[in-house]
Amino acid sequence: MNPGISRRARVLAAAVGTGVLVPLVAAATPAAAAPPAVTCTSAKAGLAAKLQKDITAALATRKGTVAVGLHDRSTNTTCTLRATSAYDSASVVKVTVLAALLWDAKKSNRYLTERENTLAKAMITKSDNAATSTLWKQLGMTKIKGFLTAAGMTQTKPGANGYWGLTQITVTDEQKLLKLLTAKNAVLSDNARAYVIKLMGQVVSSQRWGTPYGVPSGVTVAVKNGWLQRSTNGWRVHSVGAFKGGGHDYVMTVLSHGNSTMDYGIATIQAVAKVIHRDLAAS
Repeated sequence: MNPGISRRARVLAAAVGTGVLVPLVAAATPAAAAPPAVTCTSAKAGLAAKLQKDITAALATRKGTVAVGLHDRSTNTTCTLRATSAYDSASVVKVTVLAALLWDAKKSNRYLTERENTLAKAMITKSDNAATSTLWKQLGMTKIKGFLTAAGMTQTKPGANGYWGLTQITVTDEQKLLKLLTAKNAVLSDNARAYVIKLMGQVVSSQRWGTPYGVPSGVTVAVKNGWLQRSTNGWRVHSVGAFKGGGHDYVMTVLSHGNSTMDYGIATIQAVAKVIHRDLAAS
């Protein structure tokens, strides 16, 4: 026997010779779990596969963690990615605040006051934070949670201590809210729904980025965006939108964090929005 072989190696060699399995090397580190895949379904032949392929390609080179929701009533098309992942809401929660205000007013059988109308318009069209804080405080946690329950938005957790921008939201719940705003339901009156969509259609031009990107001409746009930088997960950049026309009636949510800059997050959202609008218009 070669004296240069260590005793351990001789033992291993003998064990292998007897057919006993011996771990000669440490087990390989498990591969990182594959990222979740975009899933789509549609009543329109070929549309689901096209959307799935194109949304996946739009995100292939993008950094950060992105969640996507799409629902088109006209073709019964739905796409999701990370639908139940929680994100800090930033300013997209402002649509929820306004919906809660209108839901509460309906319960009291009253219209919004002139003051509430002024605050609501500033909150949605200019993303005014002071107006939002005023309405958030006026509503209080009981009414906000009451609306979330009525709307079936069970995954949304209101931010504590007045920090409405740290409300935890998911694609699933944002899509529920957008669907409530765009179709008759028992939670919000037709007038209330029209009012929210009208204000989302009047957002100032500098804040009309995100989900409306690449929208075909003749399609109406209602949008609300949110952006927030924190020490962990970089920039949160979100966009929710409702679109109608060209034979389609659809709502879209794109949430993201881990963006290096606000502009990077916007570019990611717009890459997704562009292919969605294009694929639906072609269907």
